[in-house]
Amino acid sequence: MKIKHISFGLFLIVLVSCNQNTKSTNLELETYSDIKITGAMKNVMWKGELEGIINLDSITNQKGLYGIGPESYLTGEILINDGQAYVSEVLTDSTMKVEKNFDVSAPFFVYGNVTEWHKIDLPSGIKSIQDLEKFIDEKTIEYKRPFAFKLKGDVSKAIIHIQNLPKGTHVSSPEEAHKGQTNYNLKNEEVVIIGFFSTEHKGVFTHHDSFLHLHLITKDERKMGHLDMAEFNEMELYLPKK
Repeated sequence: MKIKHISFGLFLIVLVSCNQNTKSTNLELETYSDIKITGAMKNVMWKGELEGIINLDSITNQKGLYGIGPESYLTGEILINDGQAYVSEVLTDSTMKVEKNFDVSAPFFVYGNVTEWHKIDLPSGIKSIQDLEKFIDEKTIEYKRPFAFKLKGDVSKAIIHIQNLPKGTHVSSPEEAHKGQTNYNLKNEEVVIIGFFSTEHKGVFTHHDSFLHLHLITKDERKMGHLDMAEFNEMELYLPKK
């Protein structure tokens, strides 16, 4: 009788464990299936994992594709805007090169496909990235997270940067990772900003103090980089349809 009781007990434990694993797996798929995340910012910054672990030309579904991340070995910035990939690299402290190119890799990257958007006129009181983060967080309480979004419109000021790590640099801290980073000041530009929002991915694809990762490209496609600061004028915010 004891053996039967033990066997039945083990059966219940296994059954409960399987159900829990199934629920966990289903929840993960339901919550994150729209967004793909490869690598992690913290591994690049603290562990020096600079080599590319995703090639952009391996992303086959380019319809409505959006993505952002740095170029391998931190030699530039990458943006995918509606299926078109852009790579920016430093030429001088005041000039850059922006090319359309899918033949590039990244040490960490976040991307997803969005084909239907819900457009909102950004309220006039939303002037900074911090304002934007709070507004999006409040506006998307019922959204699946993380998600991609975009902004179109005018900025009166902005600062973008491009990573430009000297070849052979050893990286074991954010300070070392940002050696060679070049900042560019923009004024009165018409822009598109592609962003990804998450409250759960600090150090993965957002910095430790933000829920946002943003890349900006000017309308003429001559300037592109990671967005550090902005003063928004009239902007339209596009959120994925639920």
